[in-house]
Amino acid sequence: MIDFHTHILPGVDDGSKNVEESLLMLDSMKNQGVKTVIATPHFYANDESVESFLSRRNEAFSSLKKSLADRPEIILGAEVRYYDGISRLEDLKKLRIEGSRLLLLEMPFNQWTEYSIKEILDIAGRGKITLVLAHIERYLAFQKKDVLLRLLENGVLFQSNAGFFSGTFSGSKAIRMIKRNQIHFIGSDCHNMTDRAPNLEKALSRIRKKCGKAFAEDYVNYGNELFLHNKTS
Repeated sequence: MIDFHTHILPGVDDGSKNVEESLLMLDSMKNQGVKTVIATPHFYANDESVESFLSRRNEAFSSLKKSLADRPEIILGAEVRYYDGISRLEDLKKLRIEGSRLLLLEMPFNQWTEYSIKEILDIAGRGKITLVLAHIERYLAFQKKDVLLRLLENGVLFQSNAGFFSGTFSGSKAIRMIKRNQIHFIGSDCHNMTDRAPNLEKALSRIRKKCGKAFAEDYVNYGNELFLHNKTS
């Protein structure tokens, strides 16, 4: 099982504060059956260059390396904040999840402009980056249904947070979306071991309850296969 969206790296953003907290988070993930963790610290283009970000990210990962035996595999990526003109960012490809075409993109929490939508489609149409929109549930109230369908039809993928499946009303919406193949990856979006702790198993438990064990197993395999399909040579 892949936890597709995490802030597991120590001291690199508003996630884990130190190595000790990161290891506790990883141990919790292991106990929930997570085999692979995508580390996606925030990247804000107005705050630093891509090279500076990658240097900080890699340094944080290095501090964890010696303690990763018998813990989930960590693959490095980023949660990239959208801005008008992002398609012209020269080093955008370097922010993809390592070894893949996948790039996790955080969109604005408002109604997206036609310019934004066309820019997303422009990036997706180039073929070198497969966009995955982070925590899709946070945008639903702002967007018209046809906008999301338009993105899906053009190869844009959606990631939801595990917490989307927990609420009485949001959980029903999450199940409907997953049955319609509108949620491609699930992530805990974990930041710590208190109010934003790893919680992927809660989402899988809800999927098993509402859709059956076989569906849940197929969904986990689908996510694994989709990730492998987007690997680069």
